Amino acid sequence: MRIAVLGDIHGNMEALKAAYDASRREGVDKIYHLGDLGGYAPFVNEVVDFLIGHEIEGVQGNYDDAVANGKEHCGCRYVDPVQAGMAELSFEWTKMHATQKSRDYMKGLPFEISFPADGLLVKLFHATPLKNNIYWYEERDDRFFLDMARRARADVMIYGHTHLPYRKDAGGKVFINAGSVGKPKDGDPGAALAVVELSSGAVKADFMKAPYDTEKTIDAILRSGLPSYFAERLREGG
Repeated sequence: MRIAVLGDIHGNMEALKAAYDASRREGVDKIYHLGDLGGYAPFVNEVVDFLIGHEIEGVQGNYDDAVANGKEHCGCRYVDPVQAGMAELSFEWTKMHATQKSRDYMKGLPFEISFPADGLLVKLFHATPLKNNIYWYEERDDRFFLDMARRARADVMIYGHTHLPYRKDAGGKVFINAGSVGKPKDGDPGAALAVVELSSGAVKADFMKAPYDTEKTIDAILRSGLPSYFAERLREGG
């Protein structure tokens, strides 16, 4: 079985289309998304329509939960007060512009998706098997990874939230962060996706970047009323 996983789209329609096209070129059996469909770029409703129209299943991110349920905070954590302030402006903008259709879709997303594949149990969730707003970085020690695997009761775990892709193997389990389609933080603005092949008990993960017209998204951000801060960050891939 071969799947493509698209993490943290964050309202970036051009990036989503590029990641989707790259997934189709890879000849995957199925495409999944990892939630956080709005925020930072202006196309939350178009992203939802695209996912529905292309029958792409996915899980609920912290941003989706907060927007759909009208919460006061997106659940994002920023130490830098400037970043925190910008994130709040983005969240309020997204709540204001998300249609009822988009809210209903985000509200109905499951917390996790699990399925068997060639003798392995695979689980997809946004951030961790416990909560969808915990930052699970690669630098966490093995005890944390193994505790998450115990709680998930899975062999392969695929998630996002940090916007930084990685693979780690520990205790016979495989952990894959798919990165971010629409708001990467690795210095490359290209749309990130993970192509995961599961065969005969083995797991292969390829991390890809799909190039797209980032300036088109940047221009849309600037015209939308969102802070120009997000246009600058996208251009820098951070």
